[in-house]
Amino acid sequence: MDIAVLGALAVRENGTSITPTAPKPRQVLSLLALHADKVVPVSALIEELWGDNPPRSARTTLQTYVLQLRELISVALERDPQDAAPRTAKDVLATTPGGYQLHTSGGAHDVREFERLAGAGYRAMDAGDFPGAARQLREALGFWSGNALADVHAGPQLQMEVRRLGESRLCALDQRIEADLRLGRHRELLGELTVLVQRYRTHETLHGQLMVALHRSGRRSEALGVYQRLRTALVRELGLEPSAGLRKLQRAVLVSGPELAPEPARAGTERLSRVG
Repeated sequence: MDIAVLGALAVRENGTSITPTAPKPRQVLSLLALHADKVVPVSALIEELWGDNPPRSARTTLQTYVLQLRELISVALERDPQDAAPRTAKDVLATTPGGYQLHTSGGAHDVREFERLAGAGYRAMDAGDFPGAARQLREALGFWSGNALADVHAGPQLQMEVRRLGESRLCALDQRIEADLRLGRHRELLGELTVLVQRYRTHETLHGQLMVALHRSGRRSEALGVYQRLRTALVRELGLEPSAGLRKLQRAVLVSGPELAPEPARAGTERLSRVG
């Protein structure tokens, strides 16, 4: 089974889509796919579908959605090669004590590949292998084609997962940019960083990276302007001043030549606000 959730939802068995079109079965499949090969409790699925006010028929209705998914799986299983081990839809989407489990049988899963490559990139950064880190993180980010589960109506459980994945994506992105900065690619990063700081108006790390890229490109006044716009946004939207690390970076930009600009300040997670 091949699973893609880092963009539009796409789940295939033997190359055949088992992704339903109805909204609630899509939610069920999305949660099962995110936790593939693990048991998803019935309680979590019910919360995802109906929040804090499930109907009395919630369990029965959930069973109906599972049956609809199994019907799609059955069609896909008919395309199994003749020498494959015979499986049924109940083998693929299994009922377990207290929940359901989607078995992937070793297929591709974009979240797992993203996390594997991102982890390799972080280890390369820690080892000072910046070319390797940039390459691994760029490959990891290539699994993303948009926001996670962009075409699925998300309830409480999926909203939490989408936020978690979004944070992971942003962390990988800022580490990839840092690796590129350490490789002297500041001019190549200017366009990308300009777009990112417009999207994440209170994200200190990205603003610090843009300041360094601008300053190293001989554009000190623009780098200082980035700081001022960030400070205005932080005070207005969060009631916060820039962190000590970013203030230190501003002072360094004021007094140093481009080659002396320090690495971007690392912002705390409390500053990773998503103000669009």
